[in-house]
Amino acid sequence: MVEEKMGTCWSQTKDQFDNLEKHTQWGIEFVERYTKFVKERSEIEINYAKQIRNLSKKYQPKKNSREEEENKFTSCRAFLSTLNELNDYAGQHEVIAENLTSQIIAELTRYIQELKQERKSHFHDGRKAQQHIENSWKQLESSKRRFERDCKEADRAQQYFEKMDADINVTKADVEKARQQAQLRHQMAADSKGEYSVYLQKFNKEQNEHYYTLIPHIFQKIQEMEEKRIERVGESMKTFAEVDRQVLPIVGKCLDGMTKAAESIEPKTDSKQVIECFKSGFEPPGDVEFEDYSQAMKRTVSESSLSNSRGEGKPEKPSSKAKGKLWPFMKKNKLMSLLTSPHQPPPPPPASASPSAVPNGPQSPKQQKEPLSHRLNEFMTSKPKMHCFRSLKRGLSLKLGSGPEDFSHLPPEQRRKKLQAKIDDLNKEIQKEMDQKDALTKMKDVYVKNPQMGDPASVDPRLAEISQNIEKLRLEAQKFEGWLAEVEGRLPTRSEPPRRQSELYETQNSTPVNNNCAQDRESPDGSYTEEQSSETQIKVPNTEFDDEFDDEEPLPTIGTCKALYPFEGHNEGTITVAEGEMLYVIEEDKGDGWTRVRRNEDDEGYVPTSYVEVYLDTNAKGAMTYI
Repeated sequence: MVEEKMGTCWSQTKDQFDNLEKHTQWGIEFVERYTKFVKERSEIEINYAKQIRNLSKKYQPKKNSREEEENKFTSCRAFLSTLNELNDYAGQHEVIAENLTSQIIAELTRYIQELKQERKSHFHDGRKAQQHIENSWKQLESSKRRFERDCKEADRAQQYFEKMDADINVTKADVEKARQQAQLRHQMAADSKGEYSVYLQKFNKEQNEHYYTLIPHIFQKIQEMEEKRIERVGESMKTFAEVDRQVLPIVGKCLDGMTKAAESIEPKTDSKQVIECFKSGFEPPGDVEFEDYSQAMKRTVSESSLSNSRGEGKPEKPSSKAKGKLWPFMKKNKLMSLLTSPHQPPPPPPASASPSAVPNGPQSPKQQKEPLSHRLNEFMTSKPKMHCFRSLKRGLSLKLGSGPEDFSHLPPEQRRKKLQAKIDDLNKEIQKEMDQKDALTKMKDVYVKNPQMGDPASVDPRLAEISQNIEKLRLEAQKFEGWLAEVEGRLPTRSEPPRRQSELYETQNSTPVNNNCAQDRESPDGSYTEEQSSETQIKVPNTEFDDEFDDEEPLPTIGTCKALYPFEGHNEGTITVAEGEMLYVIEEDKGDGWTRVRRNEDDEGYVPTSYVEVYLDTNAKGAMTYI
């Protein structure tokens, strides 16, 4: 019974160690799984922060003049502040990733290694204790079997002695030998009994110590190890939440910054900025005077028929006094339109409302079609045309991306701002050069007083160079100041709006007037300045302009018109229209009495403004707008 009880206890202890070994291994794997989870969360935070930073960087304003101009609007500045706050917001997610790595991942990785070592040590001690008690049990079993065997041998020897002693035929010597053998066996049995008793006591003591001291102590250590592991996991989970909580105040400040940036947007301020940016400085045109056609008088030509009110085929047309003020609000002429526009004044509308009475009215004198080179040469034969040609070349240079140095391609107000900004930049450069000159002058004085520190003559070349630079910059500043004074003198003052006066045409039999290049008109390229030229005739190869304008894009439509009378376009640049026909307007009347229209993609030309009724699309590009 005792032996069965011993075997059962040892077997149970071994089974408990196996179960505990499996459970503690699962605990380590759980910690490793949680560590992997935190690591993946950290990677997500890093990738998220990286994407947020890239998004913020992508929409940061570029270093160019356009972006700098946009930054003066409060909405653009608010968006820039939002991008900066978003960048800081991304930084907080990087902080989360760093704290998760340092406070959880690194700590748990190190702790897992320690936990494995501790677990291995505890189970090694348990296995060692189990092995020891097992060896003790084997020794006890061995001494018990030896004691049992010696006892049996002693019994057989005793029985043999008694048998020999009872036999009368056996000699006395044999009996004595049997007796000694029996005594020897009894002594061996007694020794085995003593040894068995010692091993039994030893085993009982070790077993008691094993089950009541060693194994409970090992189990206690394993239990403490498990509790410490669970506690460590709990602390890591708490840290996992605290890492997020620590950055919440800063994230809140970032969000508050975005809100503050949004609240800083001022629509009225931005509107004023737009007005300041695009204010031209021109006054609106004056009232249109009434032109009495009931009296016998020469044909008058108005600057534009876009705002005419028509009645019974007799349109009212604005005079040409303020025509120079209208160019900023109209679509700019292109060189080809000027070269192909009719040379003759437009014919007046038919006297009768019935187109059958006067089919076409008095026609412009027919001209033989000329090649483009002849028209270009005619442009260059007089000073007025040469003046217009220079203006056209300036407009062409603006289209190609370069502007005149005096910013004459801009409206007066914008030109004044550009010139003032240029003068400010030049003054800054002059001040910088003067500061360098003062520093070099002081250095030269030091060298003069202390020759051992340097040669005063070595500074002279640099001083001379700086003086030349200052003189050049001053001359440049004076030049721009002169242009600025000219612009400020030309800017109109707020007064009563001027009235337009009629401009009379000469009779059709007189010499035609080239209205496109009249000196008293503003330049077709959009320059409001009038250049006084004393240059001689300029000769340009004909092929130069043929090549430059081969790929010119078609003009966009800015409205529609209805033909009031039929018109047969016999002159170069004109187009034949029928009464009642609807056409697209691609260029307004520039004051010469002709309107450029288009029937289809390849069929366009000029018609007399008085022959059509124009319906201007106010939303079209190039429509008249006052700022």
